[in-house]
Amino acid sequence: MKYAFLIAWREFAESAKAKGFWIGLFIMPAILFFSIQAPIWLEQKATPVRYFVVLDQSHELGPVIESRIERVYQERVLEALKDYGRKHASASTTLSTASVEDFIAKGGKEAILKTLDVKPGAPAFESPRRQFQFAKLPAEINREAEIASLAEELKPYLRGARKLEVDGQTTELTAAVLIPKNISGLIVRPGDRVNRQLQTTEQQIQFWSANASDPRLREEIERAVNSEIRRREYLSRGMDAVAIRQVEQTYVPVASLNPKKEKGKEAVNTADIVKQWAPSGFVYLLWLAIFVIIQMLLNNTIEEKSNRIIEVLLSSVTPGELMMGKLFGIAAIGLTMIGAWMLALFGILSWKAGGASEIAGHILTALKSSNLVPLFSIYFLLGYLMYAGLILSIGSVCNTIKEAQSYMGVLTMVMMVPLLTMTFIPKDPNGPIARLLSWIPPYTPFTMMNRAAADPPLIDLIGTFVLLLASTAGVLWMSGKVFRIGILRTGQPPKIVEMLRWALSKSRG
Repeated sequence: MKYAFLIAWREFAESAKAKGFWIGLFIMPAILFFSIQAPIWLEQKATPVRYFVVLDQSHELGPVIESRIERVYQERVLEALKDYGRKHASASTTLSTASVEDFIAKGGKEAILKTLDVKPGAPAFESPRRQFQFAKLPAEINREAEIASLAEELKPYLRGARKLEVDGQTTELTAAVLIPKNISGLIVRPGDRVNRQLQTTEQQIQFWSANASDPRLREEIERAVNSEIRRREYLSRGMDAVAIRQVEQTYVPVASLNPKKEKGKEAVNTADIVKQWAPSGFVYLLWLAIFVIIQMLLNNTIEEKSNRIIEVLLSSVTPGELMMGKLFGIAAIGLTMIGAWMLALFGILSWKAGGASEIAGHILTALKSSNLVPLFSIYFLLGYLMYAGLILSIGSVCNTIKEAQSYMGVLTMVMMVPLLTMTFIPKDPNGPIARLLSWIPPYTPFTMMNRAAADPPLIDLIGTFVLLLASTAGVLWMSGKVFRIGILRTGQPPKIVEMLRWALSKSRG
């Protein structure tokens, strides 16, 4: 074991000096950080303002659309104020605003800021940028022209060939909303489906935009228009629109409860949902860690064999000691990377959980209140040892990376199954497919990791763990036999059937 330890230390030291190790060490925390921060930053800073015009020939729906767009903006202001209060207001200060309507009724941003007990030295509150901004119709366009003519005149602006002047700045027109004069004749009522299909675009409210990938503005306008049309329908039929709105907002609350939680704490919250799906993230991390590290082990083994360094090492140690040294040396590199990733995960989530990202707080709560991290460590180690044994077998019989590609193709196909089932298993964690995959040793680490939050049956937990231990030991034993035969072998690599024959044959000296 002394020589195996020395080889393990050599493997660890050589791998730790490589640039790839340090890139891998820092790239995962960077990806985690930017996956949380980038959407926030892009939403706040990089998303351009969408300028649009509304040409309402009916003179009925323009103010409704304007009111809806303003309400959407005030929702964002309210969320920004809540975040600002969490960060910079004293603990005694709370935002009691229940809804955006309440927020607007109380006086909006200015009124709420006066009630906040802001800590000394806190920065001033900055309102979020507007996502959607009204623009004036270009002066040369005749508002009373036919809808078809108006659309043709606006197309150069919508295509970016011509620009708008907004507050002294030149900008592009993102969208145009054209509302015909006879809006009441466009309403589709129950039984009017046939008439609706016969309508032309001139008989509809037209939403023109070259950007079809962002439907938010269209959806808000459609929601505002239809809400107003329904309100008018209520009034035309002699109904009290306010009373109907109140009836529409009447509901019976439905509580989602988990029978496995403690009495009095059965209610399912967002953290519970995150906890249910968190194992899928660990499965991907587990797959990525094992795949990256066994690739490192394969490259290392083939490089040393092709450079004949293996022959020098085998003059001082046995093939078994060399194999064990490589296994544990690269395992130490893997555990170092995983440890760094876990520390970065907890650090970044703790940093972001306070306000910028609500989901980060839920993820942190799920990790602290579960056994996901210990299970991840166990399944990583056993999964690594199983696949590393197979990789050492491949590396020992190949002289170049090109020769190893055919073997790696088969192994990669086997390893793709956990990724393909990664999002399905949390939906049915104790179903027949999940249980079947749990009892197939190459898939046990990934599948059982994915089922961790669902409290799988004890027979699955213990039985699959014992089977995985036995299978890993068996793979390492057979891989040792292949490694012993193939490490000094030259020429064309053997076929898989021949390697199986070596693995199952009696031990050779």
